[in-house]
Amino acid sequence: MKASVPYIEKKFEEFNRLIFDGKLPTIPVQLSNAKTFLGQCAYKKRRNFFGRTQLYDFRLRINARIDLPENELEDIIIHEMIHYYIGHNQLKDTSAHGTLFRQMMGDINNRFGRNITVSHRSTQEQSEQLQDKRGRYNVIAVVSFHDGRTGVKVLPRVLRSILYYYNNVSANREVSGVRLYMSNNVFFNRYPNSSALKVHFLEAEEIGRQLESAEEMACDGKSVRRNR
Repeated sequence: MKASVPYIEKKFEEFNRLIFDGKLPTIPVQLSNAKTFLGQCAYKKRRNFFGRTQLYDFRLRINARIDLPENELEDIIIHEMIHYYIGHNQLKDTSAHGTLFRQMMGDINNRFGRNITVSHRSTQEQSEQLQDKRGRYNVIAVVSFHDGRTGVKVLPRVLRSILYYYNNVSANREVSGVRLYMSNNVFFNRYPNSSALKVHFLEAEEIGRQLESAEEMACDGKSVRRNR
């Protein structure tokens, strides 16, 4: 099933009463179409009069793009409610999924027969549902390394961003070359679009297959142009 606001609100009330003794205040619920998460307890931070960090303005975000079994959707909601409980009560944990979170998660799993996990792992079919299937042109940087590895990076179609990535990555001693392509292959929609200095490693043969119909572009470090 796919999440809806009424369903999430109903489950929040049910689990708040059953698991958290009704101690969690009502929280705004938002549906997400993100490709990067299934659930999220979002919040803001501020410092109080004593200089301590406080969390506030909590929001519960649940992915509505993906079709999940109901029990998995429930576990995702409870997972985020644990984050909300810890944050709302300003409790300290060793990390985002630290000792306190894991203790609460284990206790809830044991008491209520749940299967909550630290991370929301998607099956291959579910991951495919998260992918954007719209065909649109992206600038693809193919990065080759001296050790034989090859990777790709999806870049914004903004000259400054393209040149920033191209020049900085090309200057890396481990990099043997950077090639740029224009492609509308939906395969590349699975990767974040940014000028962050990162690369997603793939087999060179796979990259070649996905770029068969792409147009290679020339870059001299100052400008980018189509190869003619």
